[in-house]
Amino acid sequence: MNAHVPISYPAAPRIARRRAWLRGMAWFCAALVLSIIGLSAHMRLSRVDPACQPWPQCQQAQALDADAPGAPPAARAAHRMAASAALLLVLAMLAVALGPRPILWPEGRMALGLLGLALFLAVLGMAAGASALPAVTLGNLLGGFAMFALSVRLATRRTRVGHGRLAVTAPHGFRLALLLALVQVALGGLVSAGQAGLSCPAFGACDLGAGGWQAFNPWIEPAAGTPPTHAGGAWLHMTHHGVGLALAVMLAMLSWRAWRRGARAFAAVLAGLPVALVTLGLALVALGLPLALVLAHNLCAALLLALLASAPDCYSPVPDAGP
Repeated sequence: MNAHVPISYPAAPRIARRRAWLRGMAWFCAALVLSIIGLSAHMRLSRVDPACQPWPQCQQAQALDADAPGAPPAARAAHRMAASAALLLVLAMLAVALGPRPILWPEGRMALGLLGLALFLAVLGMAAGASALPAVTLGNLLGGFAMFALSVRLATRRTRVGHGRLAVTAPHGFRLALLLALVQVALGGLVSAGQAGLSCPAFGACDLGAGGWQAFNPWIEPAAGTPPTHAGGAWLHMTHHGVGLALAVMLAMLSWRAWRRGARAFAAVLAGLPVALVTLGLALVALGLPLALVLAHNLCAALLLALLASAPDCYSPVPDAGP
């Protein structure tokens, strides 16, 4: 049986223009949020002066030292400007989606979600400041990644209608992959905030007997001067590795299915990003957590979440080639 191909009906010119404006603003918002994610990670990880050596061993001690210098002023200023611009852009998207009639409810709901995330991040920043508590790191990380993914989802949304309703084309496996990716991001945030990045000096070389489950508790702040090589984060580090490998296998299967159904560009990126993440993760441990690779790993994870969130509109199925 051939797969049903949904029929597209052209929207009225005025509605089409509004949707085009929303897509453009959503792409701009995604770019701003991606820059905020990078700046935020840089500020959190390098709250030290450039002479702090060796990194990352000195990072934790200086981050908890009241007399140590904070993040570079230029980075702080750029972060504030990008965050303010993103908030204004979200308000503009709300006005375009929900102001004139007819109200564009699908886009409006996503814009409301962006507003909620932006306000949550703003309140968290004001309330927690530069706290080293892992829960604060998780809030910033997951909030920023979710805001980026939702911006890309809004930017890539298509309005194909078949039998009177929006045609959702991506298989349910993408929802599970998105959930697993969120879990993996949270584990990565705990590894970073808990100074467990080098708890396993090589893949599988962990002192699990010295590891503890308290590393999974985001409300326990690591002690001052805790080195990233401490064995207490071994279980957390291995769990992060294990979930990452499971996610890579799942994404390889979804990529192969998307390739067979004709969404080849989407399939290629879906297969490439997990490979890049695994390679960067192994390189991070082998090279002692160089800051540039930490930031690259962070941004690749954000791109993967955005890709999975936009799967319903990037994945265009055609009949399977073969039985």
